[in-house]
Amino acid sequence: MKKQLGKKLIIASLSAAIALSGGLTALPQQSHAAVSSSAFKAKADKIITLGNKYLGRPYKFGAKTGNTSSFDCSSFVQYVYQQNGIKLARGARDQSKNGVKIKRSELQPGDLVFFSTTKTMKYSASSVNRIGHVGIYAGNNKVLHTFGKGGVTYSNMGSGWWDNHYVTAVRVIK
Repeated sequence: MKKQLGKKLIIASLSAAIALSGGLTALPQQSHAAVSSSAFKAKADKIITLGNKYLGRPYKFGAKTGNTSSFDCSSFVQYVYQQNGIKLARGARDQSKNGVKIKRSELQPGDLVFFSTTKTMKYSASSVNRIGHVGIYAGNNKVLHTFGKGGVTYSNMGSGWWDNHYVTAVRVIK
């Protein structure tokens, strides 16, 4: 009787160990995917939160890199991402070559969105040549960017001028 109880205990222990080790093997893979997604969201939230601190900050074409008293579109984007550990090129066209190109339907907060301007509309050889403006996609068809009198602001890219001038997007958060 004692031997049978001992065998049952050993079998139960081995079964539990096998079940748990199989379960533990599966957990890191699921956990890794969840961490990657949450890490992406956390980084995007930090970028947008920092960008929000500069709402209303004046626009100045050709603003110097690192200057926070005024920004142009690409210096604003470059600065906000750089403060979050992501190095980007300086100009909007060059920034469009950073990261991974994504479809508009795949946009997530933190992605870079690019637009044509009146000066760049005439170029049609490639979408890169048409790029004249960059902003940060903030979700719900909103772009955080800087231009003109309003300085750093949000615009709705779901309709009107911003919708009509949308060119492409890239994902630079890994």
